[in-house]
Amino acid sequence: MLTRRGASSALSLGGSRMNHQNNDTTIHTTSIIPPSSSSPNTKQQQQLQPPKSLRIALVCDFFYPRLGGVEMHIWSLSQQLIRLGHKVIIITHAYNNSPSATTAKRRKSKRTGVRYLPGPIKVYYCPILPMTDEDAYPSFTATLPLFRWILIREGINLVHAHQATSTMANEAVVYAAELGLPSVYTDHSLFGFDDVASLILNRVLKTTLSTVSSVICVSHTCRDNFIMRVNMDPSIVHAIPNAVDTSKFIPDPSRRVKDRIKVIVISRLVYRKGVDLLVGIIPQICSKYHNVDFIIGGDGAKRLALEEMVERERLQDRVDFLGAVPHDKVRDVLVKGHVFLNCSLTESFCIALLEAASCGLFAVSTNVGGVPEVLPPDMAFLSEPNVSSLVQNLSRVIDENITTQVNPFDFHNRVKQMYSWRRVARDTVTIYNHVLYKQPRLTFLERLNRYVTVGSVAGLVACILAVTLHFYVMLVEWMQPRENIDVVPDIGLCSEKELSRYCENGRHDSVNNDGDDGGAGKKN
Repeated sequence: MLTRRGASSALSLGGSRMNHQNNDTTIHTTSIIPPSSSSPNTKQQQQLQPPKSLRIALVCDFFYPRLGGVEMHIWSLSQQLIRLGHKVIIITHAYNNSPSATTAKRRKSKRTGVRYLPGPIKVYYCPILPMTDEDAYPSFTATLPLFRWILIREGINLVHAHQATSTMANEAVVYAAELGLPSVYTDHSLFGFDDVASLILNRVLKTTLSTVSSVICVSHTCRDNFIMRVNMDPSIVHAIPNAVDTSKFIPDPSRRVKDRIKVIVISRLVYRKGVDLLVGIIPQICSKYHNVDFIIGGDGAKRLALEEMVERERLQDRVDFLGAVPHDKVRDVLVKGHVFLNCSLTESFCIALLEAASCGLFAVSTNVGGVPEVLPPDMAFLSEPNVSSLVQNLSRVIDENITTQVNPFDFHNRVKQMYSWRRVARDTVTIYNHVLYKQPRLTFLERLNRYVTVGSVAGLVACILAVTLHFYVMLVEWMQPRENIDVVPDIGLCSEKELSRYCENGRHDSVNNDGDDGGAGKKN
C-alpha cells in the first residue's frame, strides 16, 4: 500500500482564534521563479525578472448569484489571490439570475457562459444541469472534455475544489489527477457518521479524494471531523480558519435605538440553522423583556414556522422580517442591533459571528462544531443547543447590561487583528507551493493503488471507473488535441507593488545604459 505523500507532520495553518497570528508552519514556501541562465548580470536579471504567478482554478457548484458561507469564502479567497498576483478562475454551473422569480422569468434570465466579476474574476458558468439545492447532476465523464478544455485554455497548473456536497468539486479532483495536475480540496461543513446520507457522502469523498494532494479545513473541529469521516492521512490535512473583510463591517453606534434592545438574527431559515429553537426563544424573551425586539434577516423553508409563531403570539410589532438580505446590505442591518443571536445546530465555522463582532455586536451562540474557535469568551456567550440555555444566556446579556459595556470599535479592531483574508490567502498559497513543487505527481498505477484502499468492493469499482476514465482521456486527447486549443495569454498576473517595482527598476537601468530600450525597459 502506498502512503499518502504530504507534509512531514500533521500541522494546522492559521491556528485558533487567539493564536492565529503566532502559529508557525513547517511548510516553507518554495520560490516559483526558476533560476535564470548564467550570464554576467545574473543577479541583476533575477531582480528585473517579472514575478511569476500561479494559475488556479477554483471549482464548486455553489457560487454567485447564490449567497452563503461557501460562496463568500470562494469570492473572498479569489479576490485576495488576485491581489497577491496570481491568476484565478472559477468554474461552476449555470445559474438563474433571479432565484425568486417565476419559472418563465427564470428561463429568460440565465447566467451561463463566461462572466467577469469585480476583481476581475473570470467565472465559467458551465452548461451543466443542476439537481436539488443547486448541486450539479453527476456525470462521471460527460463534463471531462469541457473541464479539460478550460484548464488547457487558461493554462491552469492547480485545481482547488470546495465543499463535500459539490458534484463538480468531487469530479474536478478526479479529473485533475488524470490530467496530471495537483489538486487541493477545502472542506466547509461537518457531517455525521450514523445516517445514510452521511455514510454515502463519506464513502464518495474517500474515493474521489484518494488522489488529492492536500486538504484544507476551515476549523480544527472540521479537520478532526474530516479525518475521521474519510480516514485521511492527517499529515496532508491543514486547518486555515475563515476570515472577514472588516472594512465592509464598520460599527455605527448612531444607527442604534437608545431606549430598546435589538436582537439580530441573519441566516438561512432552515432546520440546520436552528430555526425551531428560535421559535421557542422569541416568545419567552418578548414576554420577559418589554424593551427587546427581534430583527430577522434571511429566507428559507422554516420561515413559515416563524411567521405562524409571531401571529400566534401577537408579536407583529416586536419581530421584523427582512427576507433575504444581500451581502452588501448585511452591515446596514447589523449596525442597528445590540446582540447577535446564532442558533445553528451544526457549524464548522460561523462567518456571521465575525461579521457581527466586527460591527460591534455582542454574540450569543450555540456551542456546536467549530463555533468555540471563532470568538473569545468576552465577545460571545456559548450555549447548549436548546431553548432554555439560549434564553438563559440572552437574558444574562440583557440583565447585566453587557451591550452598554461593549465598545463597538474595540470589538472591530480585535476582529481586524485576529482575522484577515489576506492571511488566509497567503497560508493557502503556501500549501499551493508545497503541492506544486515538493510533491511529485502520481502515476496511473499509483492512482489505482490509492483507489484499491477504498474498500474490497468499492475499491474494485473505483479501479474499474479509473481505468475507464484513463482510456476516455486518451480518446479525448486524440479527438481534441491540445495544440488545437487556443491558450489565453497571461496578462497582469503580478501585484501592483511588484509590477511598479519591476517597472521602476527597468526605467532606472535604461537610464544607466544611455537610453537603451532593451531588457526590462522594453518588456514594460
